[in-house]
Amino acid sequence: MKNYVRWGVLSTAQIAQDELLSAYMKAMNAEVTAIASSNIKVKEIASKFRIPKIYDSYDKLLEDPDIDAVYIPLPNALHSYWVKKTAKKGKHVLCEKPAALTFNETEEMIEVCKENGVIFMEAFMYQFHPQHQRVRKIIDSGEIGELKIMKASLSSYLENQDGNIRMNGELGGGSLYDMGCYCTHSIQTLLSSNPKKVFASMQKDHDGQVDISVTGLMELDNGMTAIFDAAMDRTQIDYYEIIGTKGSIQVPRAFAPQLFNGEALILIHTQNGEYREEKVFGDQYKLQVEYFSRCILEGKISSCFAENTTHNMKVIDACFKSVEKGVSINVSSQDLKVSN
Repeated sequence: MKNYVRWGVLSTAQIAQDELLSAYMKAMNAEVTAIASSNIKVKEIASKFRIPKIYDSYDKLLEDPDIDAVYIPLPNALHSYWVKKTAKKGKHVLCEKPAALTFNETEEMIEVCKENGVIFMEAFMYQFHPQHQRVRKIIDSGEIGELKIMKASLSSYLENQDGNIRMNGELGGGSLYDMGCYCTHSIQTLLSSNPKKVFASMQKDHDGQVDISVTGLMELDNGMTAIFDAAMDRTQIDYYEIIGTKGSIQVPRAFAPQLFNGEALILIHTQNGEYREEKVFGDQYKLQVEYFSRCILEGKISSCFAENTTHNMKVIDACFKSVEKGVSINVSSQDLKVSN
């Protein structure tokens, strides 16, 4: 029995170069055996990450019988098409977030994967860092009491906007798809509850193509409130806070601890004025690759990942609908389509 998964990568996207390709090299149960791109630098990139096969088209890579799984870091608007095409070739799929542009697209993608017997996972790498498991343990211990509210923020200043796919509406750009999705996903994951009502507001870029920032307020099924904001026009913020009746937990390196060599911080405040700081280390990209590869090798994956993906896309749909209508939106509504 093979003890590692043979991966193919579609494109030389920056996230692949910066994080994932090195994560595959460090992973104990995965190996990138092929990359597909028309980028003139693909040979240089393949050499750097010791990738033996290069294809000049995505279709040629998908025809390779020696590839078990495919990583898709393409622009957001292309996810649905290539996920379905990959699944129909019988290859497992790790797709960058957001999984698609709408809830309906996402459901259709996941169904195609199921029909073809392949495993699908959205690449929310942050959830594999052990800091979040530690946060859950603190919550479950009762140290901060009954949970009341969660706040999540993620932003960075996008200096070179011209030609950046994040600024291209047709490719699925914008702050909600690029950064806000982390906030909405983490709220649902950490609180083990889904939003039932959402109100959101957005500010557009100067051309009016995409949302440059977004702020949202959510009422959750468990009675809690959550607030999030995301932006591409302000300083780097990477943070969430959970407040209870007896204390609070602050996580200032919530989504990108790799900027600090994997070191995360958890700040715990209690009602007695006590305070402590905990450090948690982890390589979230490597852990993500190893987890998904292990699922492939063992032939199983937790159903919660697909459920979290579809729930999160429903919330994103509701945010866009809220902005369009200027009112709170019931997330369980079946008619979330945004007018053109």
